Amino acid sequence: MLEAGTKAPSFSLPDQNGIYHTLEEYRGKKVILYFYPKDLTSGCTKQACGFGELYPQFTEKGAVILGVSKDSVASHKRFEEKYALPFTLLSDPELEAIQAYDVWKEKKNYGKVSMGVVRTTYLIDENGVIEKAFGKVKAAENPAQMLEEL
Repeated sequence: MLEAGTKAPSFSLPDQNGIYHTLEEYRGKKVILYFYPKDLTSGCTKQACGFGELYPQFTEKGAVILGVSKDSVASHKRFEEKYALPFTLLSDPELEAIQAYDVWKEKKNYGKVSMGVVRTTYLIDENGVIEKAFGKVKAAENPAQMLEEL
């Protein structure tokens, strides 16, 4: 996980509509950049829907929410449509941002070891510097926690 005070790594990734986004386009705004393991799974759905429910409060505070996983653009589109998610989901199948933000880790699940995304949320300031970093976040609690951090 990257430390607070570090310059946030740049990226260029497609969203659920295939439109590319870079971190630089959000200069001047706070960015909540959250990495999650997989679309349409229980924990990831709770986290995304939580951000969706609180979205008006985030926008009032001038913050942008970006969710990132290695799922495809098409998978993100299904996820967005099924839960009417009002924010941007970025597709990172090549692990460009996932590795740059140090969230691709060894995970153990029922004794089986594999590589995967560790649920992590970064709060990035208006100048592109990581203000706060939260590792192994609890999916259901993370949206409210991030709103408090703002």
